[in-house]
Amino acid sequence: MSNKVIHDMIEAIEHFAQVQPDFPVYDILGQVHTYGDLKKDSDSLAAQIDSLGLPDKSPVVVFGGQEYEMLATFVALTKSGHAYIPIDSHSALERVAAIVEVAEPSLIIAINDFPLADVAAPIFSAEQVQTAFREGAYYELSHPVQGDDNYYIIFTSGTTGKPKGVQISHNNLLSFTNWMITDKEFATPARPQMLAQPPYSFDLSVMYWAPTLALGGTLFALPSAVTQDFKQLFETILSLPIAIWTSTPSFADMALLSDDFNSQKLPQLTHFYFDGEELTVKTAQKLRDRFPQARIINAYGPTEATVALSAVAVTDEMLQNCKRLPIGYTKADSPTFVIDEEGRKVPNGQQGEIIVCGPAVSKGYLNNPEKTAEAFFEFEGLPAYHTGDVGSMTDEGLLLYGGRMDFQIKFNGFRIELEDVSQNLNKSKYIDSAVAVPRYNKDHKVQNLLAYVILKDGVAEQFEREIDITKAIKEDLQDIMMSYMMPSKFLYRETLPLTPNGKIDIKGLISEVNKR
Repeated sequence: MSNKVIHDMIEAIEHFAQVQPDFPVYDILGQVHTYGDLKKDSDSLAAQIDSLGLPDKSPVVVFGGQEYEMLATFVALTKSGHAYIPIDSHSALERVAAIVEVAEPSLIIAINDFPLADVAAPIFSAEQVQTAFREGAYYELSHPVQGDDNYYIIFTSGTTGKPKGVQISHNNLLSFTNWMITDKEFATPARPQMLAQPPYSFDLSVMYWAPTLALGGTLFALPSAVTQDFKQLFETILSLPIAIWTSTPSFADMALLSDDFNSQKLPQLTHFYFDGEELTVKTAQKLRDRFPQARIINAYGPTEATVALSAVAVTDEMLQNCKRLPIGYTKADSPTFVIDEEGRKVPNGQQGEIIVCGPAVSKGYLNNPEKTAEAFFEFEGLPAYHTGDVGSMTDEGLLLYGGRMDFQIKFNGFRIELEDVSQNLNKSKYIDSAVAVPRYNKDHKVQNLLAYVILKDGVAEQFEREIDITKAIKEDLQDIMMSYMMPSKFLYRETLPLTPNGKIDIKGLISEVNKR
C-alpha cells in the first residue's frame, strides 16, 4: 500500500483526530497522549494565543525538551498562524540570548523554565500552557500557517558568529514530507512507530515528526536525561516498540556500544533513517551485522533545503565496494547540481559545489539579509542555495559527498579533505573515533595536521608510551593512507566536544588548536 501525499499538515493531523482519536500520537516513557488529546489541547492553546493579540504571523519561541507539551504547542501555533522557533532547554545561555536577539519573537512559551529574565517578549509559562489545555476551548481554524508562511524557524548550530534562523515555510515542509512518505528509498510504512530522540531545535527532528503526523503514527520520545545516562538509555531503547530509528550516525554508534542492540532484542526495528552528519561504511556495516534485515537509509541535505534533499537505501554491494557511502538519489522536485567556481554545471563524475533548487529551498535567514544574499540565489529561474559541500554526481543520478568546502585544506601542495583523513584514521584497529584538524602558521598556511583520537577499549594498556601507540597506528594505516595525509601529531582524549546537535565540533577543535 503506498502512502498518499498530503496537502496541509494541520488538515492531516485533524483527519487522524477524527478517524483515530484514541490512537497514541506521543509516548514519553510510557506516558501516552492520543490524537484526540493533541487536537483538544492544541485547539484550546491556539484560542489562548489568539486572545493575546500578537502581531499577525509573528514568530514565537518555544523553549523545552522532548515533552509532549512541545509538540502540542507547535501545533497550536501553526493553527493560530505563527511560526515557532524551537530552542532546546539544554542550550548554552549565550546561544539562547543570541537567538532571542536575532529573532525578536512576539512571545516566549516556556515549557521549561526560561533562563533569561531581561527579555522584551512576554513569557507564557508551562503552568499557563497546562491551564489552557484544561480549559478545552473550542477553536475554529480561520488563519493557520499556510503556503509561503513560515512554519518553523530553526537556528543553525554554528559555533562562530551569530546563529542564523532558517525560515521554513508550509510549502517547504510539504515538499519534504511528501517526498519522505512516498519515496521508495525511505519506504516509510503507514502509521510509523518512530523514535523521537533528536531535539526539536535540530531539524533532523522534522524527519521523525513530519512523516509520523502525516501518516497517523506514534512518536516515542527519548528525553535528554535518558540519552545522557548509558544504562538508562540502553534499558529504555529495548523497551520501546519502535519500527523506525531516526538519528545522527553518532547516536547509533552510542547505541551499538550495547551488545543487546540487535534484531533478536528489537525484532520490530525495520528502518534506520540517518541524516545530520556522514554515515560511515564502518557504522553502516555494524548495523547491517546486528540488523541484517533492516533498511538503512542514508539521507543528506542542509537545514536550508528543508532537512534533506537526497536519500538512498544502503546495499551490501555499497558496503563492500565504497570507501564512502553515496548520499542518495535527489528529490524529484528539487533539481540538484554540482557547479564549479564560475557557477557552471560540471560533468558527471567531476567534483564541485553541491547546489539545490526548487520548492524546498528556504526563503532565507530571519532578519539577516546579508547572510541570505551570500547563500541564497537564483539558478535557472528557480530559488537555489549554496550548500558549501563538495560533491559529484554519478551517471546513475547518485550524489557522492566529498566533504565541506570549508574543511578542505591545501597542505604541502596537496588538496586534502579533513573528513577524508578522519575516515582513514577510523579504519585503524586501535581507533574508536578520530578527527583531523589543521594548525595554521602566522601566514594562514597549514603548518601541520593534528589528529584528536579516542582509542578503543584496552588499547592504551597495551603500550607503555603514547609515542608507541602513535607508531602502531601509523604502521597499521601505512597501506591505507597516503603519507601526505598522515597527521604529524596525535592527541589522545577520552571524549571529543560536540555541537548542540550532537556532531563532533570540528570548528571548535580547529579554533582550540590555533589559539596557541
